[in-house]
Amino acid sequence: MSKTISVEKVEWGGKILAIILRKGWQIEEATFLTDKDSSLQLGVLAPKEGKEIRPHIHRPRTEIIENIQEALHIEQGKVEIDFYDNERKVARGILDSGDTILLMQGGHGFKILEDSRIIEIKQGPYRDKEIDKEYL
Repeated sequence: MSKTISVEKVEWGGKILAIILRKGWQIEEATFLTDKDSSLQLGVLAPKEGKEIRPHIHRPRTEIIENIQEALHIEQGKVEIDFYDNERKVARGILDSGDTILLMQGGHGFKILEDSRIIEIKQGPYRDKEIDKEYL
């Protein structure tokens, strides 16, 4: 299997707003799409049958997180996404079934184009939308 990763980076003003991992990616070994300093890591793995990953725990530590990131996996459907810097829309994209996106900074909004099932992973704890979100 050759190393084929279909990745798109949404950039504005020298910053990465999002990384989109398109469905159908193939790799031979673990690859991380984010740098080591990203507060939420996005990696892809394709272990072969029989492979074992050593049992482990993640050591507790205290970190200061300055920007909340989230990941979405479009299990089914189609979603239009608008990307914003801190003030205005700067880009637009389409996410299809099987696509995964890591929203790294800036703002975002969605329009559901087809009935969808979406898995969302983000940093917590979650307090309340009036506390945690600033609407553009």
